Amino acid sequence: MKKFTNRGRLPLFTSAAIAGLLTLSACGGSSDDATEGADGDLTPVEVGVIPIGDVASIYVGQQEGIFEEHGIDLTLTQAQGGAAIVPGVQSGDLDFGYSNVTSLVMARSQGLPIQIVATGPQTTGSADEDFAAVMVAPDSGIESVTDLEGKTLAVNTLNNIFDSVISSGLEQEGGDPEQVEFVEMAFPDMVAQLEAGNVDAISAVDPFAVMGDEAGLNRIYGPFSEPVEDLSIGGYFTNEQLVSEDPELVESFTAAMQESQALSEEDPELVREVIAEYTDMDPDILEQTTLPRFPQEHHRESLQQIIDISVETGLIQEPIELEELIIDGA
Repeated sequence: MKKFTNRGRLPLFTSAAIAGLLTLSACGGSSDDATEGADGDLTPVEVGVIPIGDVASIYVGQQEGIFEEHGIDLTLTQAQGGAAIVPGVQSGDLDFGYSNVTSLVMARSQGLPIQIVATGPQTTGSADEDFAAVMVAPDSGIESVTDLEGKTLAVNTLNNIFDSVISSGLEQEGGDPEQVEFVEMAFPDMVAQLEAGNVDAISAVDPFAVMGDEAGLNRIYGPFSEPVEDLSIGGYFTNEQLVSEDPELVESFTAAMQESQALSEEDPELVREVIAEYTDMDPDILEQTTLPRFPQEHHRESLQQIIDISVETGLIQEPIELEELIIDGA
């Protein structure tokens, strides 16, 4: 695979990046003194999350008391993006955090000692029924991913999971990703910008993909479901210092996440109810939204493919060791 020549600088994760990005929104728990629980003192734990459906399972676990059962007094702090969460965990301002797997691979490749301790959402595996889609106007003449050559494609963040997996998928189909112009654009702006003719295609996630459906857009490619089988989208991570100094806490957090993921997989209506509480999603849109799968174990093959794609597309210079990125048992 060719490395991209039309990419900008790779993002660097620094402590300064956290300034001003973490919001004041926190849900449940307390980050002060330990709280007395039914089985003794609970350990305060603060986790950085993004207010999207990907992190529904941790909210389910908080609401259903799963973390308390594992001795954790959980505080969920919403950040505006993963760029704040990685340095927040690295500096110790956050105990754990959520981010997409490509960002975590990039952070590890830059020497940040972070490790994924629990898996997050996973693609449904169906290009027609997934929570992410490449979408185009019905009269665009674009019918497949290879038709994107010579076109502009909006992604929410350059040099990250969307443009790398789409480029990998395009090359799998015999296309040239260097012929696609990736444009950075916020998800809420994508449908309107496509309708205005400012881009030729968008990479949307639900609920914005559902909004695209309602606007009459066509789905031509599943960026999470087609290039990588059973793609792991994101994970919950911490820094190696916490792993070393408090392995029991890490084990407890991992076990609580696994139970939360399992419950979320079993009860999609509960997931929708929880998402409605921590986002501003319209109830009608939420009902049409495709939920991700919530596995309990790492999908090692998928993670290794993300590492390989990150090297092939030039996001990282050298491959990282999978077993250094993840904690066994998660």
